[in-house]
Amino acid sequence: MTGGEAAAGSSRDSEPPEVLLYHEKGASWLWLLAGPLAGVAMALIQWSAGYGIQWAIPALFFVLVLGFLAIQVKAVRMHTSVELTADSLRQGRETILTKEIVEIYPEASGQEVPKWQSARALGELTGVPRGHTGIGLALTGERTVQAWARKPRKMRAALTNLVEERIPPESTQ
Repeated sequence: MTGGEAAAGSSRDSEPPEVLLYHEKGASWLWLLAGPLAGVAMALIQWSAGYGIQWAIPALFFVLVLGFLAIQVKAVRMHTSVELTADSLRQGRETILTKEIVEIYPEASGQEVPKWQSARALGELTGVPRGHTGIGLALTGERTVQAWARKPRKMRAALTNLVEERIPPESTQ
């Protein structure tokens, strides 16, 4: 590699990361503390029963609970995380460009269910994840999808700002 190529590569590496307008991690790694707690609980149960502590059982609970929760947390972080930047919206493992968003539908209110609530949810999940609220989006090509977030008002405000910067609202005269 020549000096010019190395300089070009390093300038790309030094570009600032895109600013996150809204993000959600999905799940907290703090859930993994349940593994050690399960091991301690089993040791205390053995001790309080008067049998003494046989370390194999608390160690087994520690490993099983920790392993199972690690898999679950990793999956939740992968499939329910959200990142919104000026250029893209990533929901789980699906990413769309924000320039594809042409309208944000109003929030659902009243008895009547809005048509956008039956649209496909973004991400590879079959619907809006539990604990999240759908946000209706009109995309280019007359497509309708549901974005989702735990804090839908914050995400809706960020999306609205992005769309209004690109497509100013029609003035009423």
